[in-house]
Amino acid sequence: MNEDVRNVQAALATMTEHWQPHRLTSVNDYDVKVVKLLGEFVWHTHPDTDELFMVVHGRLTIQLRDRDVVLGPNDVFVVPKGVEHCPRADEEVQAILFEPKGTVNTGDAGGEMTSELREFG
Repeated sequence: MNEDVRNVQAALATMTEHWQPHRLTSVNDYDVKVVKLLGEFVWHTHPDTDELFMVVHGRLTIQLRDRDVVLGPNDVFVVPKGVEHCPRADEEVQAILFEPKGTVNTGDAGGEMTSELREFG
């Protein structure tokens, strides 16, 4: 395979930990990340940026303070900057995230679920 080509399924197949995003590639000042999710994350915001979720496999609930947004395979949802949210996966979810380089997974919440971005490959 060409070294410039990345395969989402191949990347996800190498991942064993949940809530630990890996950079698949970058586009301008944005990272395209793959991640496996299971359980409930932490309530947090990203004060300076939107966050895009695209579900590859499974069913993801993005809890907002005023409603829940449920995503299935191939669904995309953008959490607007500054909106408090808490992703929840009752069964394992495989997803793609699109956000500016340097965005911390736990946003302004910090804590033990904060992960350093890992590289795929």
